[in-house]
Amino acid sequence: MAGEGRIRVLVVDDHRLLAEALVAALSAEPDIDVVGIASSVADVPAHLDTSVDVVLMDYMLGDGTGAEATRIVKARRPDAAVVILTAVSDGETILETVRAGADGYLTKDRALDDVVAAVRAAHAHEILLPRSVIVEIAMRVADARQQAEEGPPVEPLTPRETEVLRLLAEGLDSATICERLSIAPNTLRTHTQNMMSKLGTHSKLETVAYALRNGLVEPPQPPTRRPSRPA
Repeated sequence: MAGEGRIRVLVVDDHRLLAEALVAALSAEPDIDVVGIASSVADVPAHLDTSVDVVLMDYMLGDGTGAEATRIVKARRPDAAVVILTAVSDGETILETVRAGADGYLTKDRALDDVVAAVRAAHAHEILLPRSVIVEIAMRVADARQQAEEGPPVEPLTPRETEVLRLLAEGLDSATICERLSIAPNTLRTHTQNMMSKLGTHSKLETVAYALRNGLVEPPQPPTRRPSRPA
């Protein structure tokens, strides 16, 4: 039974050895409990009867994708964070999982320590994508927006919510945003929850993708490369 105040994790992976390695690494942490292991999309709903804080989700499952399973998780447990853990790292796959409501994305070549850190970060509602990937998502979403019909009407965001959204789109973490805006973490959390409620999204990443697609904020600019020095 999960301890009070501990992070409850569901592992979804059809590779038994990897799933067992993840469970062993996570269970060794003093603040994490593994509350279930699922090996397919069809297995996921049965594990959502138990409270879950973070779902570590493989993308390629035997009967579907992690994006499909993420939609199930977000429908049943909207407060649960989903981190996609996979060998697939192309832009289309990342964008699909973001639109499904995933909160982060890690490739399977990362060390187990990185996965443990990602679980804690996801539980803290941080975006688990580097800024370079957010820029790529922004570019893909902007291209899609040019061909898409106007999005559904939403309740207007306040100026402060728009400011928070712009900084999220820049890939800044919560601590940096709080410092930039001189606000407390609880205030930032309230702004984020209000935005998600207004836009009908389930994660910070999905909120950023929605905002970019519908022109609510400008896409972040790619990092400028410094000119190389002559040899």
